[in-house]
Amino acid sequence: MSLELYIGFVLASSLILIIPGPTIILVVSQAIAQGKRSVLPLAAGVVAGDFTAMTLSLVGVGSLLSVSAELFTMLKWIGALYLVYLGVRLWTSKTDQQEIQPGLLKKADRSLFRSSFIVTALNPKSITFFIAFLPQFVSSSSGAIGQLCLLGLTFLTLAALNALMYGLFAGQFNEVLQKQSARRWLNRGGGSALIGAGIITAGFQQS
Repeated sequence: MSLELYIGFVLASSLILIIPGPTIILVVSQAIAQGKRSVLPLAAGVVAGDFTAMTLSLVGVGSLLSVSAELFTMLKWIGALYLVYLGVRLWTSKTDQQEIQPGLLKKADRSLFRSSFIVTALNPKSITFFIAFLPQFVSSSSGAIGQLCLLGLTFLTLAALNALMYGLFAGQFNEVLQKQSARRWLNRGGGSALIGAGIITAGFQQS
């Protein structure tokens, strides 16, 4: 793979990742509601979800999704309903700032990781995207497996940085706004965004 082709992949991936989708809406909403401490488990879930979607694409599930309307629709609705569920839960969550015990903190981190992982991994658009996107940057002059591993690792690194930057920026609002009324409206705004992302996901069409 030439340096020019690799740089082109980095630039194209960065542009794709910057555009907010359901995953970034989830990261921003949760970071606004729970602060900067939520960013690491959320970003880790994004990376794990992208890795899962990428792996499923490369083993053939992406091709299956592109031809099976039933499977595509099933995954689409699972992801959409889960986003709506997260939105409703955030909308109705408590806004009082209480000290969280270490055991509950670990449980909250696992919940954040699980949420971002499920939303990212079960997005059928992500699975079909990887099978169409990554091979475009594989050169025929050298081994495809090594190139795909490099491209995949690069994409996951960029996805982690993108989620971290969005999350850290959104987490600033949690620290700045201390009033319960303001936090309540932030939670409702984030919950509405997640519900909207679920509705948008439900409207995805198979391409």
